[in-house]
Amino acid sequence: MDNMKIAAGVGENKNIIEASKKVDFEVILTESEDKLINMLLNKEVDAAVRGSLSASKILSILKEKYHGELYRASFLETNGQKFLFAPVGIDEGDNPEEKIKIIELGAEFLLKLGIEPKIAVLSGGRPQDVGRSQKIDDSISDGEHVTSVTKSKYSVKHYFILIENAINDNVNFILAPDGISGNLIFRTLIFLGSGKSHGAVTLGINEIFIDTSRSQSVEGYIRALEFSNYLARLKSRNEKCNH
Repeated sequence: MDNMKIAAGVGENKNIIEASKKVDFEVILTESEDKLINMLLNKEVDAAVRGSLSASKILSILKEKYHGELYRASFLETNGQKFLFAPVGIDEGDNPEEKIKIIELGAEFLLKLGIEPKIAVLSGGRPQDVGRSQKIDDSISDGEHVTSVTKSKYSVKHYFILIENAINDNVNFILAPDGISGNLIFRTLIFLGSGKSHGAVTLGINEIFIDTSRSQSVEGYIRALEFSNYLARLKSRNEKCNH
């Protein structure tokens, strides 16, 4: 069995330190955003977990390398059901083009895990709510457009505002109307409800970088570390098979 090395960031929230002591693989801790990403990009570690370091600083470094936008999709769990959820960055998914890109990258990630994507697109109202306000109309129109563009390639359904129906249908990827509502749904589910977060995978990069909330518990950081270790092992096995 491969021995993976995972880098993890230590910011104001020190729960990541306690979490690193409770996993059975090597975790290298750092208080520097630059060092965390340098270890990842220089292949000194197999994956990295943000911990409570600065998300904006880390993402700016990654964006500079990849010359474009990066998107994050949280791996969530509620009542035993696991699914990807995006966008969770408040500045992500602001237009249909970004949403389509998130769907493509998220579906690609699921397929690499051997999971057939079953995708739910959410918007700001029920079908009969069209006409109540321009904001609602625009959100529903975006949802219809994103669904129509992607459904020929993936299993995609527009659930409008009915996120509970998407969960009942056992979807494995939920697309929120935008990053702000996605972040609110995430916080409500994880910090006020009974949901669990395994961290957010950064889509569109070759490296494994798991984003985490600065407010995460020890248990939450343990899940993120274990998720990064799982992805690193899977990537290592796939690379060996390809050679």
